[in-house]
Amino acid sequence: MDNIVIFITASNEDEAAKIARALVGERLAGCVNIIKNIRSIYSWQGNVEDEEEVLMIAKTQRSLFENLLRKVKELHSYTVPEIIAMPIIEGSEDYLKWLKEVTG
Repeated sequence: MDNIVIFITASNEDEAAKIARALVGERLAGCVNIIKNIRSIYSWQGNVEDEEEVLMIAKTQRSLFENLLRKVKELHSYTVPEIIAMPIIEGSEDYLKWLKEVTG
């Protein structure tokens, strides 16, 4: 499975857009969707946090994950940003062909 979807949370839409532009501009992702107004409840440094965030969904190739990871960490404001990859099991042949052409 060469194609993956990566979930990345960010503190706000501006930060997400900055990261998304870098990932697409450097061909580390073919497309990044930004979903506003998500609510994240998580454990951090012994406390339960309840924060508004935005979610990025990046589509790319598995071979680019490590470079994408480094770029996100370089640009991200969080000490431990959420960066989770999942395989794309099936998809539109045309879309997956396009994804391969615009990444790497």
